[in-house]
Amino acid sequence: MASNVNPTVRRRRLGQELRRLRELKGMTAEEVAERLLVSQSKISRLENGRRSISQRDVRDLCGVYEVEDQRIVDSLMQMAKDSRQQGWWHAFGDIPYSVYIGLETDAESLRVYEPQIITGLLQTRAYADAIIRGGSPEASEQENDKRVEVRLRRQSRITAEKDPLRLWVVLDEASLHRVVGSRQVMREQLEHVMELSQLPHITVQVLPFDVGAHAGINGQYSILEFADAADSSVVYIEGVTSDLYLEKPHDVQKYTVMYEHLRAQSLNVEQSRQLVERLAKDYAR
Repeated sequence: MASNVNPTVRRRRLGQELRRLRELKGMTAEEVAERLLVSQSKISRLENGRRSISQRDVRDLCGVYEVEDQRIVDSLMQMAKDSRQQGWWHAFGDIPYSVYIGLETDAESLRVYEPQIITGLLQTRAYADAIIRGGSPEASEQENDKRVEVRLRRQSRITAEKDPLRLWVVLDEASLHRVVGSRQVMREQLEHVMELSQLPHITVQVLPFDVGAHAGINGQYSILEFADAADSSVVYIEGVTSDLYLEKPHDVQKYTVMYEHLRAQSLNVEQSRQLVERLAKDYAR
């Protein structure tokens, strides 16, 4: 599924390097923006990898930072070129969370807390279809069909024979009881979760109702980690009109500790499977 060049990751790595060069020069983003006659927000977006970086941008920034080693300039220029290539998801048109898909495509491991629904990577087609259509009632049928296909395409990251994504999911018990689509859809969905949870790289735990208040009470989030040490971990929080990406070590650490608390408060793996199996049988009645 992943191509040799992931544009999202290239932009992110390039942005990190440009930030490093700016800091070595002892300049603020505002000072750089003034020198280049652009907005400070543009410099920030370039550095956080949320915006495509042109080779001209790289050339201008290297000039401001007085980078004398042409090999460094050439390397950054190539990264800028690579970052403008398209990932597989671009074939589906404008996807609201395309930045996240790029990160997920390159991630080595993913930890998810999901309080309301079965998380996307574990969804069956019927469940995904019902979730997407229910959550986007004003979208066209064609648009919703496209979103379903993108969601299913993402799942090849956990079924790949070579280097599959290591996935750890904490599901709130509420997600197992909410009838999405129909009782038959729910039965098939829970059986699918049980099947996937048998894979050695996938762990599923259920956070039971009787825990009460817990570390994930504020809502859904994911933590992405990468094999390359140059790529810092990212906390992803999905929104309705915009998403939040947290990369500062302090923020990532805080959410990581919260996730450890969620794991500890959840049923263990075997208990979770037993609960999912029992509810799947209930839906079959």
